[in-house]
Amino acid sequence: MNRLAPVSDIDDIFPIYQNTPIGRLLEYHNLDRPDDKYDTAELLIGMCMDHRKKLNIPDNFAYIIRSGGANLRYSEFKISYAIAIGGVRYIALIGHNNCGMVNLFARKDQFIDGLIERAGWDKNVAEDHFRHFAPMFEISNEIDFILSETQRLRLRYPKITIAPLMYLIEDNKLYLISE
Repeated sequence: MNRLAPVSDIDDIFPIYQNTPIGRLLEYHNLDRPDDKYDTAELLIGMCMDHRKKLNIPDNFAYIIRSGGANLRYSEFKISYAIAIGGVRYIALIGHNNCGMVNLFARKDQFIDGLIERAGWDKNVAEDHFRHFAPMFEISNEIDFILSETQRLRLRYPKITIAPLMYLIEDNKLYLISE
């Protein structure tokens, strides 16, 4: 976690993100900046589907894609839409600590049993489902994954500014990740 840079003051925002939608995201969420009015989104936020995270942002400020682990590999058409049609030029990729996608294979039995008990699945179908999809979504470390996903997206969308961020569950704050 020593790669995380707290944002407690406007001067803590890295210069590359100051006066951009990424900087404003940090100001809205961490610094209680009063909401501005937006007619169109200026930012795409990619973040985990985890229910413990809520962003403090104004209406119409951002497109938001939520996916396990903030893994956007299977959301590229949505990203492309936000850029091509929505006009966004900035992406904030937000991971969080204590992510359920870390060490997913350790919860294999719980996952399969949950599908059997709650969804009424057959055990073989549940096992096949886990075996097929878990490798696509498991991540080894939240920060390392966000940094690698940021690099991947920067190669795919070279004109878009992409910021790697972390959300800490304990204090509900966003942190910049030092690259």
